[in-house]
Amino acid sequence: MQVEKLKQPTIRDRFAPDEGAAVPPAVVLEPRRGWASLGLRELWTYRELLYFLVWRDVKVRYKQTLIGAVWAVLQPVLTMIVFSLIFGRAAGLSSEGFPYPVFIYTALLPWQLFATALNQSSMSLVTNQQLVTKVYCPRLILPIASTLAALVDFGISFFVLIGLMAYYGIVPTIWVVTLPLLVALAVATALAVGLWLAALNARYRDIQYTIPFLTQFWFFVTPIVYSAGLLPHSLTFVYGLNPMVGVVQGFRWALLGHATHVGPLMALAVAMVVLLLVGGLAYFRRTERLFADLV
Repeated sequence: MQVEKLKQPTIRDRFAPDEGAAVPPAVVLEPRRGWASLGLRELWTYRELLYFLVWRDVKVRYKQTLIGAVWAVLQPVLTMIVFSLIFGRAAGLSSEGFPYPVFIYTALLPWQLFATALNQSSMSLVTNQQLVTKVYCPRLILPIASTLAALVDFGISFFVLIGLMAYYGIVPTIWVVTLPLLVALAVATALAVGLWLAALNARYRDIQYTIPFLTQFWFFVTPIVYSAGLLPHSLTFVYGLNPMVGVVQGFRWALLGHATHVGPLMALAVAMVVLLLVGGLAYFRRTERLFADLV
């Protein structure tokens, strides 16, 4: 009697689908195109995480500090006093007919907001290394949260400006209602540049050493300690390519009622911020897949 040998199943036989079994549909993954590739809808899904990150940054900044939120006031106030003595009295720079402390403080407020938001958003990926490498969330949330946290310091420092204007008897103009739009423009400027620097800093760590120099240089090419009217009219376009010029002049126009070349400078500021923000979002999203390996 001949015994038939049993055939051992091969690997292909083990994983081959049974005849007659339903074959699952194939799933094809394709990159998102257009505005969907920026992941803006995903940000709304993670809006609660954004809120908690902003609140965490605010609490960490003032945790275990001696005077707490007073630090948000000391820096612009002390800067205003020093600059008022050096540039206002000693150098005699023009303040367009307004008291020099008020003139400079109306520019220091948006500048302090911009500088703080820029520094924190640029370092957001590196400082949140555990969040980037351990769990998934839209990486775009990190620079946005760092930028929005700077609004707390701005709000505290704004009360000093109210006191200064009351002391000198200056009444804000009706255009003060546009101040939220100007604040949004300053925040958008910081975020637009911060997206570029955050993505670059994740790959090249020496970027963090250039940020203080960039901020200092940017300060002196912005009409904070001096009036924009000191520059010739022919340089308005070139000067206006710095979006913070439009922001600072917009603040002085909304609060004090007068600013040199405010219309063209604000138009240039909006155009530059839109270009920088769209480009920054695209570059950030394109390099996002590398962040977990780089940081």
